[in-house]
Amino acid sequence: MFVLVNLKAYPCDPVEVASAARDVSDETGVRIAIAPQAAHLSAVADTGVETWAQHISPNDYGSHTGSTLAEAAAEAGAVGTLLNHSENRLKLADIDASLDAAERAGLETVTCGNNPDQIAAVTSLGPDAVAVEPPELIGTGTPVSKADPDIVTDTVEAAAAIDDSVDVFCGAGISTGEDLSSAQDLGATGVLLASGVAKADDPRAALEDLVAPLV
Repeated sequence: MFVLVNLKAYPCDPVEVASAARDVSDETGVRIAIAPQAAHLSAVADTGVETWAQHISPNDYGSHTGSTLAEAAAEAGAVGTLLNHSENRLKLADIDASLDAAERAGLETVTCGNNPDQIAAVTSLGPDAVAVEPPELIGTGTPVSKADPDIVTDTVEAAAAIDDSVDVFCGAGISTGEDLSSAQDLGATGVLLASGVAKADDPRAALEDLVAPLV
């Protein structure tokens, strides 16, 4: 299982969370990555943790003020990127262009969708992985694997029907080891989470609890 922690724009210390994730990953052998704000990519990457961008823009070099250039994210230490998160939605054409940009820069990709139909659509564009995240559950502490497990199993089937080489992750409300185990039982090969770690009083303890079923 892959654990991808999105720090969003939460008021946490990204280096502290990244250092905790690095240590827990080293000690347990579980793959854990951190996705900080773009301005913190280098500092997070310097800790040695696997580092992901929260977003990259669908453009190449040029007159694109305010964009997050894929090459710039990679140069800052990112090895992958999220795309089309519910809080940063993209048109299908822009997802396609952002995937091209990620490939150009050598970045791994996880493309998000709200439901199985959206996941089928983005799977057809060729990301490395997709993540289903019903927006109404994001940040609630109620995991989709409990609230509506059929969404996870239907998503796994929808992605496999298009391209069975694309991994399927489960997001929204993931915060505990039980949540991770449930996602795995439903066919997910990774989890995407945020507040359960980024807003935790003790990020290391939160991560240790999260990955405990895998150790």
